[in-house]
Parts: sequence; structure tokens; C-alpha cells
Amino acid sequence: MRTAAIVTLLCGCAALAGCGGKERPKPVGSAPAAAVAPEQNWRLIATDDDRNRLRGWRDTWLAAVDKARKGGRGAAIDGLQELADPDRALTEPLPRAGAYRCTVYKIGANGTAMADFTKFEPTECEIVDGGGGLLEFHKTGGVQRPDGLLYPDGARAIFLGTMVYGDEDKPFRYGQDRLRDMAGYIERIGEKRWRLVLPAPRFESMLDIIEIVPA
Repeated sequence: MRTAAIVTLLCGCAALAGCGGKERPKPVGSAPAAAVAPEQNWRLIATDDDRNRLRGWRDTWLAAVDKARKGGRGAAIDGLQELADPDRALTEPLPRAGAYRCTVYKIGANGTAMADFTKFEPTECEIVDGGGGLLEFHKTGGVQRPDGLLYPDGARAIFLGTMVYGDEDKPFRYGQDRLRDMAGYIERIGEKRWRLVLPAPRFESMLDIIEIVPA
């Protein structure tokens, strides 16, 4: 009888220990892979470089915003409101297939060719059914056009794709050219409003945020 009481007490203490404080959001990719088909498991597809980019997304985000603020662009960052809140992630992260309008924000200059905060004019983009239970994201307007697949992953969906430039009409295959490869995540931040976050893109900026709204 005494043994049963001790076991009960220990179990209760363990349960309370799990409620002792607010847990910070985990890095992207830190949770164990769910039981999904191999072709839908981004962890089996992402390159080592991109897994590292996704794992370090928060440090990259904070460093990019800090650089922009030190460069005098704090008001521009504040003006983004929930778009610039790294922990803003609502349920149902994936937009439905359809036509959208995308606005690119580049934060934290990587080199001297870009400012520490740059907003581009909205351009066309689309979400389409990629088959196999996955959606595809295509930025169809502008001279820099991320193109890739969206892999469901809890409150976010992981984006793995490549960059298409200028008058190119076909994307490279993911994993073929590390300078073209892109990795990020998409999440819903408001009513019919999403963002695609691209930490540590290869050129120009430390962080890209693409705002996605219906066309």
C-alpha cells in the first residue's frame, strides 16, 4: 500500500514539472518526424545545408532584424506588425490552391548591394496541387521567383525549392545546385493572410519574408 502511494506521488510530481513554465517555440525541424509517406517527409529530402538553415531560423531572424534596426530601419520593421512577429503562427497553415499576390521583404543586408530593409512591389504567385498530397508554391512575377513544394509540418509547412531568375522558364531540380536551393516555412498569420519565411537566402539579404494574400 505504501509503495502504491509513493508511485502515485512521483507521478503527480512529474506531471507538475511539465507545467512549471512557458515553453519557447521549438526550432523548425526539432520535432521527431511523424509517420508520413517518404515522399511527404521533408526531413528525408532536405539537404544538410537546408536543414541547418531551418534549424537556425530564429537566430537568423533576430540577427536580420537587429541589423535592420541598427541601420535605421526600425520604423519599417515595426510597421510590419504581425508579419514581423517570429512567433505568429495560427492553425491551418496552408493556403488553398489558387491565385495569390506576393510581396517580398528583404531584411538585413548581406553585402553592400542591398539596403537593410527593402520592400518590393506585389507580384503574382500561385498555390497549385502538386500531387501526392503536397502543394506547390510558384512565384510567377518578378525577376526572382522561388518555386517549390510545401510539406505539412504541424503549425507550419516546410518549403523546399529553388530560385528561378529573369527569363528562365523552368526551375532547377531541388538539390542540384546549392546556390539555387531554398528552404523556409509557410504559416498563417491572419485571416486569409500567410507568409513564407526564407532564412539565410544565398544572396542579398539575411532574411526574406514573402507576404501571401488572395489575388
